[in-house]
Amino acid sequence: MGVNTPGMLTLYGFGRVNSKVVGVTRDLRVLWALEELGVPYEVHGVDHPAGELRSETFLRMNPFAQVPVLDDEGFVLTESAAILLYLAEKTGRLIPTDFQGRAQVTRWCFAALSTVELPLSQILMIDLIGASDPTGAQRRPGLVKYAERVLGALEVWLEEREYLVGGEFTVADILMATVLREVRNAGVLEGFPKVSAYRDRCEARPAWLRTLDAYVKRLGAPEGSAR
Repeated sequence: MGVNTPGMLTLYGFGRVNSKVVGVTRDLRVLWALEELGVPYEVHGVDHPAGELRSETFLRMNPFAQVPVLDDEGFVLTESAAILLYLAEKTGRLIPTDFQGRAQVTRWCFAALSTVELPLSQILMIDLIGASDPTGAQRRPGLVKYAERVLGALEVWLEEREYLVGGEFTVADILMATVLREVRNAGVLEGFPKVSAYRDRCEARPAWLRTLDAYVKRLGAPEGSAR
């Protein structure tokens, strides 16, 4: 799988992937955080269509055959939220310094992935699979209602907040913004102006724009295809 450069973080992310999921893969979350933090890192591109995720070497790092995987000079960590929290704690950035503030960031990381993402990811999969899913059209309206319930709660939370935890951008915002972009083309966010503005605010950050541009180039995807 390659040799790590001493003193440099290595992120195993997609080097090649199905074109349908360009722009919503979970390695983007960690790439964004690394750009925000400005720490030295290199990307090891994994060829998903060629089956590299199922190789014996990769499965030793992640038995679930998923990216991202972070290698910090031999310390290997998987799961995007765990990696983001690790990077925040390691650098002391993108997370508050006080214990309760850090707990709130952890809370919103869990909320992004275990509450908000549940209906959104299912809507995404239905839209990606299309007619190949024989029950997708029947299930989608119910999932939209489910999504509207959790997005409505998030809308209220963001009424007087710029970001999820106080006024500072944190790793929880990276997770939430990347979850919200899963339905960026599904029409689900249209009734939630605060949520939409929040997502736009997060994605206007220079680190995200750099992340997305480098990602598209690495995958060889058409310019603008991931926006």
